[in-house]
Amino acid sequence: MQKKDKEPIRVDERLAHIAFIMDGNGRWAQRRMMPREYGHKAGAANFKKVVRYCGNIGIKTVTVYAFSTENWSRPQREVEAILRLLNEYLDACEHDREAQDIRYRFIGDRSVLPADLQARIERVERVSAGRVLTLNIALNYGGRDEIVHACNALIAAGKKAVTAEDISSALYTADSPDPDLIVRTGGELRLSNFLLWQAAYAELYFTDVLWPDLSADDIDEAVRHFYARQRRYGGV
Repeated sequence: MQKKDKEPIRVDERLAHIAFIMDGNGRWAQRRMMPREYGHKAGAANFKKVVRYCGNIGIKTVTVYAFSTENWSRPQREVEAILRLLNEYLDACEHDREAQDIRYRFIGDRSVLPADLQARIERVERVSAGRVLTLNIALNYGGRDEIVHACNALIAAGKKAVTAEDISSALYTADSPDPDLIVRTGGELRLSNFLLWQAAYAELYFTDVLWPDLSADDIDEAVRHFYARQRRYGGV
């Protein structure tokens, strides 16, 4: 991931978790007169670079919106292409030596995924446990579904009344801090059902850059905007 000659970015404890809504793969491909699947392949390649760069500048947790609960409604060919890319990525997770410091966590409802894919995900999570950089991959994920899942889990555990802390502890992201910064590429200005509970006090950054084109300089710019803001958490 190439950078222009600027002052190096390095984050501190104020920016422990960055999340990305990876938007624009399809449009990126269409602008090149290519099928949407081509854009997803380019986006998957850039995703690896983005995660590595975030780790290099000191970010401890990265979350990416890979496949939403609504994405099943896309053309079957596109869905199949995304699932193939996921399988290829799992191969890399298991064999790529450059990724050996990454702890992989897949958040979302896995029950609808093929059994062999579920098994591979569980194996990658188990083998990578305890590593330095946590990467949460939101797969068949929806923010509203996550909250419903958390509430049902608490009811099943015998809870008659719940607190905000109870819900946080039952979310898919329970072992990660809430995101400090959420970056959405592709020019849209919405969260699209992503980390709805966890985003309560996150700083939001939107860019017109399409996901396959997101560069280190673009990430640096988002980080600079983050540090230029004052996070009051409802205070003065």
